[in-house]
Amino acid sequence: MSASSKKKLRNEENAAKMTEKQRAEQKEAKKLKLYTTLFVAVLVVMVVVAICVGVSRSLASSGIRERKTTALTVGDHNISNAELGYFYMNAVNTFINQYGSYAAMFGLDTTKPLDEQVIDEETGRTWADDFLDTAKDNAKAVYALADAAEAAGFTLSDEEIADIDTSINNGKAYATLYGFSSFKDYLKAQFGNGSTEENYRDYVTVNALANAYYSYYADSLTYEDADLRAAEAENYAKYSSFTYNTYYLSASKFLEGGTTDDDGNTTYSDAEKAASVKAAEAAAKSLTGEEIASVADFDAAIAALDINKDTEAASTAYEDQLYSSVLAAIRDWVADDARTEGDKTVIANTSTTTDDDGKETTTTNGYYAVFFTGSNDNTFPLVNVRHILVAFEGGTTDSNTGATTYSDEEKAAAKQEAEDILDEWMSGDASEDSFAALANEKSDDGDGTTGGLYENVYPGQMVTNFNDWCFDSSRKPGNTGIIETEYGYHVMYFVGLSDTTYRDYQIESELRSNDMESWYSETVDAMTVTDGNAKYIRRDLVLSSN
Repeated sequence: MSASSKKKLRNEENAAKMTEKQRAEQKEAKKLKLYTTLFVAVLVVMVVVAICVGVSRSLASSGIRERKTTALTVGDHNISNAELGYFYMNAVNTFINQYGSYAAMFGLDTTKPLDEQVIDEETGRTWADDFLDTAKDNAKAVYALADAAEAAGFTLSDEEIADIDTSINNGKAYATLYGFSSFKDYLKAQFGNGSTEENYRDYVTVNALANAYYSYYADSLTYEDADLRAAEAENYAKYSSFTYNTYYLSASKFLEGGTTDDDGNTTYSDAEKAASVKAAEAAAKSLTGEEIASVADFDAAIAALDINKDTEAASTAYEDQLYSSVLAAIRDWVADDARTEGDKTVIANTSTTTDDDGKETTTTNGYYAVFFTGSNDNTFPLVNVRHILVAFEGGTTDSNTGATTYSDEEKAAAKQEAEDILDEWMSGDASEDSFAALANEKSDDGDGTTGGLYENVYPGQMVTNFNDWCFDSSRKPGNTGIIETEYGYHVMYFVGLSDTTYRDYQIESELRSNDMESWYSETVDAMTVTDGNAKYIRRDLVLSSN
């Protein structure tokens, strides 16, 4: 695991704790993230073709044509083949980095040229066309946001400019590490003929400006309490959480009879299928009688069903499930204002198909039995904490899974260091300021300037042990402790409760996401794009040699 991976405290995979708009915002952010940093290694295998000799070969080798030929015009920007090549190769590399060995599941053969692999037989569209269109879309978005930044007088900070310099210098180091004679040759291997340090720096800079301005604009949006209450009034339950148990009875479990052919395949008549649906409904209703007064009763009834003989069947419990995460089929019932603890119901799971004549057929696939136990309007405050991470060192990495495990000795060493840090802090003035100073000096998380501070932490944002410590009901300002997570040991300091509630955080996040989506669409859609001559883009690229 890399150092940056160790420092990544936030659990981004816990999508169940996000609203639908938060997920959309995250998706939008990923779309805007155009991966401007250099790759550690060359991810593609170049296919070198000697087109001709003499001057033509010299021109191709120099990259003059790639730099002089306009591939795309975005607004007032004439983007050369060399410049569009950066967007193109990052579209390719982003896909490969994300899906890797699963690329074949999407129909991409990494051993064949991209322009020889057709995605759409009807139009003849190839993978090269798809990646090129992605590159054009990303270029349009980047230049639209960069122009908006310049129009607003927004510029990159000194720190952001320094980060670009660091990226370039790191690239030069990688060029040497991987045996390239120059940084230019490294860039050409990465992004194609015509790449130079100058136009690569321009590419990184315009991407950095676009992304920085997007973040700046999002942060600049503010909302009054009246805005939050107005949004909330449209659907109060949307920002609440619900606790309930469900058990699903598939009609297929109740199928009886059937006709089996010589190959062992069994088919059922319409009457047999209808009977199975009725049996499933009856079984589901048996779980909601008046005698079912608790979850324990609910599970006992489930276990007693004939279909569950010799099994340990039980319901699935959902605790503090956000509205957006509740199964759509049962959401309206669960979120009903009239719902009270102990309520039970049966809800059909249906699907609808449409034939060639437009006739719709609805099929009942089974039934959900639901037991409601409570709701939470999420009006509790978020929390502010500081921490000092002592990351595990060493470890053994599994060559197949990439997972790193640490020995008891390695963990003990990290724990001892965390205890020493806490002792050092306690032996001084034991103030929040001195804790922040130690965090800047010793923490393996952060950039050494934030004092280890996390503000407005919401449930599920952090990994489990970190989350549980933060939201312990007994937690008081000034509390300290040491906890273990997959990243190492954390010396914790509880700053206190935030002025923002979890409910208002969700509402404001949704409002901001909606406004950002509108602003982004308007900004990008207003940008004009004209195709040029993109003949030098690496359409015939082969991504792997075997």
